[in-house]
Order: sequence, then C-alpha cells, then structure tokens
Amino acid sequence: MSMMLRLINPWLRFFEKRRIRKGTPAGLRRVLELQARLFFRAPRGTVRKWISLGGVPCLELSSQDVQPRKVLLYIHGGGFVFGSPNTHAAMIAHLGQRIRARAIMPKYRLAPEHSFPAAPQDVRAAWDALIRQGVEPAEIVLGGDSAGGALAFGLIAALQAEGAAQPAAVFGFSPLTDLTFSGQSFKENADSDVLLPADRAAEMAAMFLHGQSATHPSVSPLFGDFKGGPPAWITVGDTEILLDDSRRLAERLRADGVAVEITVRHDLPHVWPVLHNILPEARQTLDTLAEWITRQWS
Repeated sequence: MSMMLRLINPWLRFFEKRRIRKGTPAGLRRVLELQARLFFRAPRGTVRKWISLGGVPCLELSSQDVQPRKVLLYIHGGGFVFGSPNTHAAMIAHLGQRIRARAIMPKYRLAPEHSFPAAPQDVRAAWDALIRQGVEPAEIVLGGDSAGGALAFGLIAALQAEGAAQPAAVFGFSPLTDLTFSGQSFKENADSDVLLPADRAAEMAAMFLHGQSATHPSVSPLFGDFKGGPPAWITVGDTEILLDDSRRLAERLRADGVAVEITVRHDLPHVWPVLHNILPEARQTLDTLAEWITRQWS
C-alpha cells in the first residue's frame, strides 16, 4: 500500500462519503465537475472535441499518436445521477494514450430528470452511430466504471440478445451490475467502503428506475445472457460494497463461456484509477488494463 493511499482513504471517508450521502444530484454534479478541473490532468497534447453520435453529445479525446480506427468507447459512472465525460476525461485520456486509441465518451442523460431507459438508449445510440460511420466492432473496446460499468456490460447483453456484432473486448472499474443490491458485500462492506454510502444506493436507484424493473439486463447485467460475448476484464477493491457485483458478474460470464480476468485489489477505493494523478496504484491499474486491451487487438 502506497503512502498516498494511506492518506487518501481517510480523506475519502471523512469528506467524499459524507458528501455523497447528503448531497443533491445537482450539488454532486457541481462538486465533481470542479474537482475534475482542479485535480485531474490529461496527458500533454490531448485534443478534446465535442461530437454528436446518434444525437448524443460525446466527448472525443485524441492525441498525435493515436491509431484513428481504434476506438475506446467509455461510459462514465456516477450512480446514474451525476458525473459526465468531463469528470472522467483525464483518466480516459491517459488510458487512450497507453493503447493509442481515440476515446469517445457519451454524455448520456441523467436521472432524476431523465429516468430509465434514457441512459442505455443514449449509449446504444452512440454505439450504433459509430458502426454506421464504418468503425468495425472489432476495432472498438467498450468500458465503464460503477454505473457506467452497468451500462457497458448492459450494452453487451443487449447486443448478444439481438445477435448483433460486438466489440473486441469490454472492461469495468468497480462495475455496478445488480440494481437489486443483493450481494453480500453490499451489507458486509458498508462500513469498510471509504466512498460509497450503502444507505443512499436505493434512493439513487429509485430516481433512475422510476418504477421500472431493477433486473433489466441493460442496467443490471448480472441478469443478462453473455454466451458468445467478448473477453472481459474487471477490477474492484476488496472493501467495496460492490465487490460481489464484480465477483458474481465474473462468475456469470464464465458460466456463459466468456474469457474473464478479474482482479480484486486490497483496500483500494471505488474506481481508484480516476486518481491517476496522485495514486501509484491507479497508474499501475491503467498500465495493466492497457496491456490487456493491446493483447485483445493483436
């Protein structure tokens, strides 16, 4: 455990976990956007451009060394109620640089203003638009964190159900995979999780679902069918309330014949790669993931 991690975990518990527990969606959005501007830095030379894919605003990140046909389609997290491409752009720019791909991040509609199925519809619209533009599915890697992980693996489940072409690979940082919150770690790690307050999850899910089923595979991929799906990579911390979401999804994927790599890291906070500017473990995880993605494209 790095010295920086020893400092960050208490800070997250005292300040950020309390903020998430008490904050309104609008307030959480403002704070996270400000934090991203202050603390997260993309690599020098990163080019940012807003584009539209299927009517969905998307942030495109690229650099001089990218291979234009290689695409990283990344879905940000935030409990379906906060977060944006801006809040995750620096992390994804670093990953895109490592794999020499342009990154595209949909700005999907958030709850409570836009409830289910707005978010998965926007993600699917961006995917379909990429394919219509002539990007080969085998040249796309799909990923997401937390709620964005739910949407990423949910898209895989939807494509599989339709028999549609799928990306080369899919990955998740601490993905949310079960909106029924039935994993044992949701209760067992309620105190040890330094960032996510378990007692706020049901409220945020209700804002998003607005009375719809919590087991729909597009947002609870644990209930999806992945037979014939692409290789998957997942990482999660052992103190997270979403630990079992990752473990059980990996089991489900393997049962469906999917090649899965899952790494459980000790005492790391929810979606720690976003802290790449200050946390050595975050940079190590991005390096490991980049190597895995490169192998899928080789």
